[in-house]
Amino acid sequence: MTSIGQTVAYRTLCWVTRMLWKWTGTIEVRGLEHLPTAGPCIVVANHESYLDPLLLQAFTPRVMHAMAKSTQFASRGMAWLMSLVYSFPVRRYQPDPIAVRTVLRLVAAGRAVMIYPEGERSWDGRLQPLRRGTVRLLLKAGVPVIPCRIDGTYDAWPRWGKLARGGHVTITYKPALRLTELSLAEATRVVESALGAPSV
Repeated sequence: MTSIGQTVAYRTLCWVTRMLWKWTGTIEVRGLEHLPTAGPCIVVANHESYLDPLLLQAFTPRVMHAMAKSTQFASRGMAWLMSLVYSFPVRRYQPDPIAVRTVLRLVAAGRAVMIYPEGERSWDGRLQPLRRGTVRLLLKAGVPVIPCRIDGTYDAWPRWGKLARGGHVTITYKPALRLTELSLAEATRVVESALGAPSV
């Protein structure tokens, strides 16, 4: 598929998601002025639910290249679908140099990358400890890091829920973090602080 065809497919799937969510729940997106309209950046978001990547991509004007767990690419059909929404695989719980190189290649090309630094969905709706490897990647990339706080998706579709129940979701983009001069521990605290507090 050509890049134009992939972009059309991506936009179409985002539109379908927005239409479906209108039948299921409500959503409020705040702080889009903090998300660069062009140029490299990494969006880091808390991860409450399977709904997070669907809603983030659907309700964000800019195309997002999302890091997703490698098991979602296990079948040929799912791998094709994930590629349509610009997702790329990462192996969880172990170093993955290919995923790291993919992120660095994307930001070098001026793309926006979406990462969930907890590495998995929340078990209880609260922010889980951040993966040290992900924070190292943020430091190595050296591009603006945009925190994105998601609220409501855990209630709409918790980890143990079989189906989404719907509800109200708030997506809040916050001012960019400049992490390049920080140590790993300092950068971890800064990102946790930006993502840990529910939006009000």
